[in-house]
Amino acid sequence: MSFIGEFKEFVSKGNVMDLAVGVIIGAAFGKIVTSLVADIIMPPIGYITGGVDFADKKLVLVDADNANKVAEVAIRYGSFINTVIQFLIIALCIFMIIKVINKLKRKEEVREEIKEAMPIIPTQEQILLAEIRDLLKTK
Repeated sequence: MSFIGEFKEFVSKGNVMDLAVGVIIGAAFGKIVTSLVADIIMPPIGYITGGVDFADKKLVLVDADNANKVAEVAIRYGSFINTVIQFLIIALCIFMIIKVINKLKRKEEVREEIKEAMPIIPTQEQILLAEIRDLLKTK
């Protein structure tokens, strides 16, 4: 098989397409979570902490000097705190989604177990066919 043929086979497999859809949805979900953290969660936290905006928190190592064209060097720990909160929210959402999926799978497994445990009751047609078969065996 040629390189192009192998590549077509690889791309056309369902897993690759599922992964592509997951990446696209994940990117969009990331924007939603970023907005949730920045616009909804952090303002009340800032209010509770006395108007502190974590995004602006930083530890300046070297001040900016425009005359000498030196940029500020700082550790932006506030941005890191926002990112950690975003991660925790994403992890919580994924956990809840997986929990629901697992619950649905368990319900389906229980249904399958119930189906397997139920006795098979033959239909009237099956009973008649079995009788005909038995009659033919005796002759």
